[in-house]
Amino acid sequence: MDIPDLAPDFSFPRLSTRPADREFAFEIKRAAMAPHIAPRWGWDDIYQREVHRRHYSVKPFFAIAKGERRIGTLSWWILPDHIRFGEFYLLPELHGRGWGTAILLHVLMLADSAERPVRCEYLRWNPVGSLYRRHGFEEIARSESHIFLERPARKIWRGPPT
Repeated sequence: MDIPDLAPDFSFPRLSTRPADREFAFEIKRAAMAPHIAPRWGWDDIYQREVHRRHYSVKPFFAIAKGERRIGTLSWWILPDHIRFGEFYLLPELHGRGWGTAILLHVLMLADSAERPVRCEYLRWNPVGSLYRRHGFEEIARSESHIFLERPARKIWRGPPT
């Protein structure tokens, strides 16, 4: 499923398997995640590229574009019983503008339209967890390094029965 545009100027073009698109997604991940990973484990570029290659090969990735500029990525994967949301990274210099919240609300509206819960995960020490919790995600599991969340599907009122 493609992700419809978010007015006035966000779009979500699907990334291809071309090396340039995979590299773009990796560079966004490095910019967003290295500050959270490096203090704990150091940034091992070879290891991180391999993890990224594995994720990129099994999940659909989308660029986040504002106008003509690609500013981030996300993964949006519709499964039979839920929607998997992840790889949600914006360039760090763009944090704090409300764009992440707007994009998250947009994809949650799509999930509600599909009547499916949304699942995601994040590194335990990444402050993005507060964004997810503010928008209805609840912890369903945790590991030594990650918190796993789910947001139940919300019913959309479609008017009175006909």
